Amino acid sequence: MEKVKFKNSNWDVAANIHFPKDFNPSKQYAAIVCVHPGSSVKEQTAGLYAAGLAEEGFIALVYDASFQGESGGEPRYLEDPATRVEDIRCAVDYLTTLQYIDENRIGVLGICAGGGYAVNASLTERRIKAVGTVVATNASRAYGESDVVQTLEAVGAQRTSEARGEAAKIVPWTPESAEDARKKGMDEFDMLGAINYYRTPRGEYPTANNKLLFKSMSALAVFDAFHLTERLLTQPLLVIVGDKVGAFGSYRDGFTLFNKAASTNKKIHVVKGAGHYDLYDQPEATGEALAQLAAFYNKNL
Repeated sequence: MEKVKFKNSNWDVAANIHFPKDFNPSKQYAAIVCVHPGSSVKEQTAGLYAAGLAEEGFIALVYDASFQGESGGEPRYLEDPATRVEDIRCAVDYLTTLQYIDENRIGVLGICAGGGYAVNASLTERRIKAVGTVVATNASRAYGESDVVQTLEAVGAQRTSEARGEAAKIVPWTPESAEDARKKGMDEFDMLGAINYYRTPRGEYPTANNKLLFKSMSALAVFDAFHLTERLLTQPLLVIVGDKVGAFGSYRDGFTLFNKAASTNKKIHVVKGAGHYDLYDQPEATGEALAQLAAFYNKNL
């Protein structure tokens, strides 16, 4: 693995490149851009998939989203869908500068919210030749479905406060513990799964600090990652979901994406017995997903 940086606008995006065994820089390889979930960083589940794809012979690039992790950009902790999509385009830009990358064999893989961003980028980024998602979620539904008007009113009030000199409001992506979640009435198993992954030694990472700039919610609430997929998502598509359906809606979103996409070369694969977070790091579930992804990218890149 090699640590690298590429530009988005005037800041650096921090990335890791995972190389296949017996990598030869004089040869050319297919490459896959791996896009992490919201609240995540490159060393977590997207890094696991990047490493697994490298073992299958691909170059895999995984990075921290702008404003987050080790990447630059201000304001910090912003989750901005437009910038998240632009990160993907910039990652493709970077790959085309590397002599060992075949620029005609670049794919994308997105996990959770990263799946929605990967899909959305692929609508207009035609250098992406194959699109894979694992438990993809559509931000406008996932973050804006419940009490959206009330949330937007709160964002407006917060922006007024900040315009008058108050500090920016930072909120946690997930409660710090299962006990905290239950006290707040957030005991649905997907939320408990998020806590178990992100807030325990199972998946926590120092740069994944569970901080979200609250005013991000206004952009998330109206960003439809799947808008125009019925016209513009024509690349080969693989959608992977688990059959344990939770409140985060990745099962439903996966089928919505699959049914809506214009691609004539598309497949949906359901991992039996797997929930949303099983497909983040549990060996049996991720092993099955990686086998499907490797076959898909080998066929279509």
